[in-house]
Amino acid sequence: MKRRKVLFLTAAMAVLIWGLTACGTEKNGTLNLFIWTEYIPDSVIQSFEKETGIDVQMQTFSSNEEMLAKVQGSSPGTYDIVVPSDYMVENMISQDILLELDKSKLTNLENLDSAYLNPSYDPESKYSVPYMGGAGVIIYNKNMVEPGADFTDYNELFQPDYNNSMVVLDDFRSIIGITALSMGYDFNETDETRLGEIKEKMLTLKPNIKSFDSDSPKTLMITEETAVGLMWSGEAALALSENENLDIAFPKTGMYLFLDNLCITKDAKNPDNAYKFIDYVLKAEVNKEISTEFPYLNPNTAGVALMNDAYKDNKAIVIPAEEIAKGYYVKNIGKTVDLYSEIWAEFTK
Repeated sequence: MKRRKVLFLTAAMAVLIWGLTACGTEKNGTLNLFIWTEYIPDSVIQSFEKETGIDVQMQTFSSNEEMLAKVQGSSPGTYDIVVPSDYMVENMISQDILLELDKSKLTNLENLDSAYLNPSYDPESKYSVPYMGGAGVIIYNKNMVEPGADFTDYNELFQPDYNNSMVVLDDFRSIIGITALSMGYDFNETDETRLGEIKEKMLTLKPNIKSFDSDSPKTLMITEETAVGLMWSGEAALALSENENLDIAFPKTGMYLFLDNLCITKDAKNPDNAYKFIDYVLKAEVNKEISTEFPYLNPNTAGVALMNDAYKDNKAIVIPAEEIAKGYYVKNIGKTVDLYSEIWAEFTK
Protein backbone atom coordinates (compact mmCIF):
# COMPACT_ATOMS: atom_id res chain seq x y z
CA MET A 1 0.00 0.00 0.00
CA LYS A 2 2.81 2.38 0.90
CA ARG A 3 4.54 1.71 -2.44
CA ARG A 4 1.27 2.27 -4.35
CA LYS A 5 0.73 5.55 -2.52
CA VAL A 6 4.20 6.78 -3.46
CA LEU A 7 3.66 5.79 -7.10
CA PHE A 8 0.28 7.55 -7.12
CA LEU A 9 1.74 10.74 -5.67
CA THR A 10 4.64 10.62 -8.12
CA ALA A 11 2.25 10.25 -11.07
CA ALA A 12 0.05 13.05 -9.74
CA MET A 13 3.05 15.37 -9.41
CA ALA A 14 4.11 14.54 -12.97
CA VAL A 15 0.66 15.40 -14.28
CA LEU A 16 0.65 18.66 -12.30
CA ILE A 17 4.09 19.67 -13.58
CA TRP A 18 3.09 18.82 -17.16
CA GLY A 19 -0.06 20.90 -16.77
CA LEU A 20 1.81 23.89 -15.39
CA THR A 21 4.40 23.65 -18.14
CA ALA A 22 1.74 23.40 -20.82
CA CYS A 23 -0.06 26.45 -19.43
CA GLY A 24 3.17 28.40 -19.38
CA THR A 25 3.84 27.73 -23.04
CA GLU A 26 0.29 27.80 -24.34
CA LYS A 27 -0.16 29.92 -27.44
CA ASN A 28 -3.07 32.31 -27.82
CA GLY A 29 -3.75 31.30 -31.39
CA THR A 30 -2.07 32.43 -34.58
CA LEU A 31 -1.96 35.40 -36.91
CA ASN A 32 -1.37 35.08 -40.64
CA LEU A 33 0.35 38.24 -41.88
CA PHE A 34 0.88 38.98 -45.59
CA ILE A 35 3.16 42.00 -45.95
CA TRP A 36 5.66 43.63 -48.30
CA THR A 37 9.24 42.31 -48.28
CA GLU A 38 11.50 44.14 -45.81
CA TYR A 39 8.69 46.11 -44.22
CA ILE A 40 8.57 45.05 -40.58
CA PRO A 41 11.49 44.15 -38.27
CA ASP A 42 11.77 40.61 -36.94
CA SER A 43 12.24 42.17 -33.51
CA VAL A 44 8.73 43.66 -33.67
CA ILE A 45 7.22 40.30 -34.61
CA GLN A 46 9.10 38.61 -31.77
CA SER A 47 8.15 41.20 -29.15
CA PHE A 48 4.48 40.99 -30.21
CA GLU A 49 4.57 37.21 -29.91
CA LYS A 50 6.20 37.44 -26.48
CA GLU A 51 3.71 40.02 -25.19
CA THR A 52 0.57 38.35 -26.52
CA GLY A 53 1.38 34.66 -26.91
CA ILE A 54 0.13 34.89 -30.49
CA ASP A 55 2.16 32.96 -33.07
CA VAL A 56 2.74 35.13 -36.16
CA GLN A 57 3.01 33.32 -39.48
CA MET A 58 4.40 35.84 -41.97
CA GLN A 59 4.55 35.68 -45.76
CA THR A 60 5.84 38.45 -48.02
CA PHE A 61 5.11 39.83 -51.47
CA SER A 62 6.79 42.28 -53.86
CA SER A 63 3.83 43.89 -55.65
CA ASN A 64 0.18 44.65 -55.08
CA GLU A 65 -0.80 42.48 -58.01
CA GLU A 66 1.14 39.52 -56.63
CA MET A 67 -0.58 39.98 -53.28
CA LEU A 68 -4.06 40.18 -54.79
CA ALA A 69 -3.51 37.13 -56.98
CA LYS A 70 -2.40 35.05 -53.99
CA VAL A 71 -5.32 36.20 -51.85
CA GLN A 72 -7.78 35.40 -54.63
CA GLY A 73 -6.13 32.07 -55.38
CA SER A 74 -5.93 30.86 -51.77
CA SER A 75 -8.58 29.17 -49.69
CA PRO A 76 -10.74 31.51 -47.53
CA GLY A 77 -9.04 32.57 -44.31
CA THR A 78 -5.47 31.94 -45.50
CA TYR A 79 -4.50 35.51 -44.59
CA ASP A 80 -5.69 37.61 -41.64
CA ILE A 81 -3.84 40.87 -42.37
CA VAL A 82 -2.85 42.16 -45.80
CA VAL A 83 -0.95 45.37 -46.58
CA PRO A 84 -2.25 46.84 -49.87
CA SER A 85 -1.29 50.21 -51.29
CA ASP A 86 -3.82 53.00 -51.81
CA TYR A 87 -5.35 51.99 -55.16
CA MET A 88 -5.35 48.31 -54.23
CA VAL A 89 -7.36 49.06 -51.08
CA GLU A 90 -10.06 50.52 -53.32
CA ASN A 91 -9.85 47.48 -55.60
CA MET A 92 -10.15 45.02 -52.72
CA ILE A 93 -13.06 46.94 -51.19
CA SER A 94 -14.91 46.72 -54.51
CA GLN A 95 -14.31 42.95 -54.54
CA ASP A 96 -15.62 42.59 -50.97
CA ILE A 97 -12.31 41.15 -49.73
CA LEU A 98 -11.73 43.45 -46.74
CA LEU A 99 -13.41 43.57 -43.33
CA GLU A 100 -15.07 46.78 -42.16
CA LEU A 101 -13.05 47.71 -39.09
CA ASP A 102 -14.34 47.96 -35.53
CA LYS A 103 -12.34 51.01 -34.48
CA SER A 104 -13.21 50.52 -30.82
CA LYS A 105 -10.61 47.73 -30.91
CA LEU A 106 -7.90 50.09 -32.14
CA THR A 107 -7.07 52.28 -29.15
CA ASN A 108 -3.90 53.74 -30.72
CA LEU A 109 -5.51 55.25 -33.81
CA GLU A 110 -5.06 58.65 -32.17
CA ASN A 111 -1.32 58.39 -32.89
CA LEU A 112 -1.97 58.85 -36.62
CA ASP A 113 -1.80 62.19 -38.40
CA SER A 114 -5.36 63.05 -39.40
CA ALA A 115 -4.07 64.15 -42.82
CA TYR A 116 -3.69 60.47 -43.72
CA LEU A 117 -7.17 59.44 -42.62
CA ASN A 118 -10.28 59.30 -44.83
CA PRO A 119 -8.33 59.08 -48.11
CA SER A 120 -10.02 59.05 -51.51
CA TYR A 121 -9.58 55.28 -51.84
CA ASP A 122 -11.30 54.65 -48.47
CA PRO A 123 -13.26 57.85 -47.73
CA GLU A 124 -14.26 57.05 -44.15
CA SER A 125 -11.24 54.87 -43.30
CA LYS A 126 -13.66 52.00 -42.83
CA TYR A 127 -11.32 49.30 -44.11
CA SER A 128 -7.75 50.54 -43.82
CA VAL A 129 -5.21 51.86 -41.33
CA PRO A 130 -2.24 53.84 -42.77
CA TYR A 131 1.04 52.03 -42.17
CA MET A 132 3.90 53.56 -44.16
CA GLY A 133 4.36 55.30 -47.48
CA GLY A 134 6.72 57.23 -49.66
CA ALA A 135 7.66 57.73 -53.27
CA GLY A 136 9.45 56.15 -56.18
CA VAL A 137 12.63 58.26 -56.24
CA ILE A 138 15.82 58.49 -58.28
CA ILE A 139 19.20 58.15 -56.59
CA TYR A 140 22.55 58.29 -58.33
CA ASN A 141 26.24 57.93 -57.61
CA LYS A 142 27.91 61.33 -58.02
CA ASN A 143 31.21 59.67 -58.97
CA MET A 144 29.71 57.35 -61.60
CA VAL A 145 27.61 59.74 -63.71
CA GLU A 146 28.71 62.53 -66.01
CA PRO A 147 28.96 66.03 -64.48
CA GLY A 148 25.82 67.98 -65.24
CA ALA A 149 23.59 64.91 -65.50
CA ASP A 150 20.08 66.13 -64.67
CA PHE A 151 18.01 63.52 -62.86
CA THR A 152 15.23 66.01 -62.19
CA ASP A 153 14.16 65.04 -65.72
CA TYR A 154 13.01 61.43 -66.25
CA ASN A 155 14.41 61.59 -69.78
CA GLU A 156 17.91 61.36 -68.26
CA LEU A 157 17.21 57.71 -67.43
CA PHE A 158 16.74 56.89 -71.10
CA GLN A 159 20.16 58.17 -72.20
CA PRO A 160 22.42 55.44 -73.71
CA ASP A 161 25.24 56.61 -71.42
CA TYR A 162 23.69 54.45 -68.67
CA ASN A 163 23.83 51.15 -70.51
CA ASN A 164 23.62 48.23 -68.05
CA SER A 165 24.12 50.55 -65.08
CA MET A 166 20.67 51.00 -63.52
CA VAL A 167 18.61 49.17 -60.91
CA VAL A 168 14.87 49.85 -61.15
CA LEU A 169 11.72 48.71 -59.43
CA ASP A 170 10.17 45.47 -60.62
CA ASP A 171 6.86 47.31 -60.74
CA PHE A 172 4.94 47.86 -63.96
CA ARG A 173 2.86 50.81 -62.75
CA SER A 174 6.03 52.62 -61.73
CA ILE A 175 8.01 52.08 -64.95
CA ILE A 176 5.08 52.68 -67.30
CA GLY A 177 4.07 55.71 -65.21
CA ILE A 178 7.45 57.45 -65.24
CA THR A 179 7.83 56.76 -68.96
CA ALA A 180 4.47 58.42 -69.51
CA LEU A 181 5.57 61.44 -67.45
CA SER A 182 8.77 61.71 -69.49
CA MET A 183 6.56 62.13 -72.57
CA GLY A 184 4.20 64.66 -71.02
CA TYR A 185 1.42 62.08 -70.58
CA ASP A 186 -0.59 61.16 -67.50
CA PHE A 187 1.03 58.89 -64.91
CA ASN A 188 -2.15 56.78 -65.05
CA GLU A 189 -2.49 57.04 -68.84
CA THR A 190 -5.38 55.07 -70.38
CA ASP A 191 -5.33 56.21 -74.02
CA GLU A 192 -4.37 53.15 -76.10
CA THR A 193 -2.52 55.14 -78.77
CA ARG A 194 -0.41 56.89 -76.16
CA LEU A 195 0.23 53.61 -74.36
CA GLY A 196 1.60 52.24 -77.64
CA GLU A 197 4.00 55.18 -77.80
CA ILE A 198 4.94 54.65 -74.16
CA LYS A 199 5.74 51.00 -74.86
CA GLU A 200 8.09 51.98 -77.69
CA LYS A 201 9.95 54.46 -75.49
CA MET A 202 10.21 51.91 -72.65
CA LEU A 203 12.10 49.60 -74.99
CA THR A 204 14.85 52.24 -75.20
CA LEU A 205 15.17 52.11 -71.41
CA LYS A 206 15.66 48.35 -71.23
CA PRO A 207 19.37 48.25 -72.28
CA ASN A 208 20.15 50.55 -69.34
CA ILE A 209 18.65 48.21 -66.75
CA LYS A 210 21.06 45.90 -64.99
CA SER A 211 18.51 44.64 -62.47
CA PHE A 212 14.79 44.72 -61.72
CA ASP A 213 14.46 44.68 -57.93
CA SER A 214 11.63 45.78 -55.69
CA ASP A 215 12.89 43.87 -52.64
CA SER A 216 16.30 45.41 -51.96
CA PRO A 217 17.35 47.72 -54.82
CA LYS A 218 19.53 49.72 -52.44
CA THR A 219 22.13 46.94 -52.36
CA LEU A 220 23.47 47.50 -55.88
CA MET A 221 23.71 51.24 -55.23
CA ILE A 222 25.49 50.84 -51.91
CA THR A 223 28.03 48.42 -53.44
CA GLU A 224 28.39 50.72 -56.48
CA GLU A 225 27.49 47.97 -58.94
CA THR A 226 25.00 50.39 -60.48
CA ALA A 227 25.23 54.13 -61.06
CA VAL A 228 21.54 55.02 -60.98
CA GLY A 229 18.54 53.64 -59.13
CA LEU A 230 14.79 54.08 -59.30
CA MET A 231 13.52 52.77 -55.98
CA TRP A 232 11.18 53.21 -53.04
CA SER A 233 12.13 56.16 -50.86
CA GLY A 234 12.69 53.96 -47.81
CA GLU A 235 15.27 51.93 -49.71
CA ALA A 236 16.82 55.15 -50.97
CA ALA A 237 17.03 56.49 -47.41
CA LEU A 238 19.00 53.43 -46.31
CA ALA A 239 21.28 53.69 -49.35
CA LEU A 240 22.02 57.37 -48.69
CA SER A 241 22.94 56.56 -45.10
CA GLU A 242 25.32 53.78 -46.20
CA ASN A 243 27.18 55.44 -49.07
CA GLU A 244 28.18 59.12 -49.03
CA ASN A 245 28.67 59.13 -52.82
CA LEU A 246 24.94 58.82 -53.38
CA ASP A 247 22.45 61.63 -53.84
CA ILE A 248 18.73 61.92 -54.56
CA ALA A 249 16.81 63.80 -57.25
CA PHE A 250 13.16 64.80 -57.40
CA PRO A 251 11.86 64.90 -61.01
CA LYS A 252 10.17 68.16 -61.96
CA THR A 253 7.14 66.36 -63.39
CA GLY A 254 6.38 64.61 -60.11
CA MET A 255 6.93 61.22 -58.49
CA TYR A 256 5.05 58.00 -57.95
CA LEU A 257 3.53 58.29 -54.44
CA PHE A 258 2.20 55.44 -52.36
CA LEU A 259 0.62 54.83 -48.97
CA ASP A 260 0.45 51.26 -47.70
CA ASN A 261 -2.25 50.17 -45.30
CA LEU A 262 -2.98 47.50 -42.71
CA CYS A 263 -6.24 45.73 -43.56
CA ILE A 264 -8.06 42.68 -42.22
CA THR A 265 -9.52 40.24 -44.71
CA LYS A 266 -13.27 39.64 -44.53
CA ASP A 267 -12.78 35.87 -44.11
CA ALA A 268 -9.93 36.15 -41.58
CA LYS A 269 -9.75 33.16 -39.22
CA ASN A 270 -8.13 35.23 -36.48
CA PRO A 271 -9.70 38.71 -36.61
CA ASP A 272 -9.23 39.44 -32.88
CA ASN A 273 -5.52 38.70 -33.17
CA ALA A 274 -5.38 40.91 -36.26
CA TYR A 275 -6.83 43.84 -34.29
CA LYS A 276 -4.27 43.25 -31.54
CA PHE A 277 -1.42 43.30 -34.02
CA ILE A 278 -2.55 46.48 -35.77
CA ASP A 279 -3.01 48.25 -32.44
CA TYR A 280 0.42 47.05 -31.32
CA VAL A 281 2.07 48.43 -34.48
CA LEU A 282 0.39 51.80 -33.87
CA LYS A 283 2.13 52.23 -30.50
CA ALA A 284 4.64 55.09 -30.64
CA GLU A 285 7.57 53.04 -29.32
CA VAL A 286 6.87 50.14 -31.67
CA ASN A 287 6.40 52.49 -34.58
CA LYS A 288 9.76 54.08 -33.82
CA GLU A 289 11.38 50.64 -33.95
CA ILE A 290 9.80 49.98 -37.36
CA SER A 291 10.83 53.34 -38.82
CA THR A 292 14.38 53.03 -37.49
CA GLU A 293 14.90 49.84 -39.49
CA PHE A 294 12.72 50.75 -42.47
CA PRO A 295 12.74 54.55 -42.80
CA TYR A 296 9.74 55.25 -45.01
CA LEU A 297 7.36 58.19 -44.85
CA ASN A 298 5.50 57.67 -41.58
CA PRO A 299 1.90 58.79 -40.89
CA ASN A 300 2.31 58.01 -37.18
CA THR A 301 3.11 61.38 -35.61
CA ALA A 302 3.67 59.89 -32.16
CA GLY A 303 6.30 57.55 -33.58
CA VAL A 304 7.99 60.25 -35.67
CA ALA A 305 8.29 62.47 -32.59
CA LEU A 306 10.57 59.83 -31.04
CA MET A 307 12.90 59.60 -34.06
CA ASN A 308 16.42 61.08 -34.08
CA ASP A 309 17.79 63.85 -36.30
CA ALA A 310 19.38 61.38 -38.73
CA TYR A 311 15.86 60.22 -39.61
CA LYS A 312 14.35 63.69 -39.74
CA ASP A 313 17.23 65.10 -41.85
CA ASN A 314 17.33 62.29 -44.45
CA LYS A 315 16.18 63.78 -47.79
CA ALA A 316 14.59 60.50 -48.88
CA ILE A 317 12.44 60.32 -45.75
CA VAL A 318 11.33 63.88 -45.14
CA ILE A 319 10.54 64.69 -48.77
CA PRO A 320 9.77 68.40 -49.31
CA ALA A 321 6.06 69.18 -49.26
CA GLU A 322 6.23 70.84 -52.68
CA GLU A 323 7.58 67.62 -54.18
CA ILE A 324 4.81 65.57 -52.58
CA ALA A 325 2.26 68.05 -53.93
CA LYS A 326 3.47 67.33 -57.50
CA GLY A 327 3.26 63.57 -57.05
CA TYR A 328 0.88 60.94 -58.39
CA TYR A 329 -0.87 58.04 -56.73
CA VAL A 330 -1.64 54.95 -58.78
CA LYS A 331 -5.30 54.92 -59.76
CA ASN A 332 -7.64 52.07 -60.52
CA ILE A 333 -7.66 52.11 -64.34
CA GLY A 334 -10.14 49.29 -64.83
CA LYS A 335 -9.57 46.90 -67.70
CA THR A 336 -6.76 49.07 -69.07
CA VAL A 337 -4.58 47.33 -66.49
CA ASP A 338 -4.65 44.29 -68.80
CA LEU A 339 -2.94 46.38 -71.49
CA TYR A 340 -0.39 47.53 -68.90
CA SER A 341 0.30 43.87 -68.09
CA GLU A 342 0.81 43.07 -71.78
CA ILE A 343 3.24 45.97 -72.16
CA TRP A 344 5.14 44.83 -69.08
CA ALA A 345 5.32 41.21 -70.23
CA GLU A 346 6.82 42.29 -73.55
CA PHE A 347 9.20 44.69 -71.82
CA THR A 348 10.55 42.13 -69.34
CA LYS A 349 10.73 39.04 -71.57
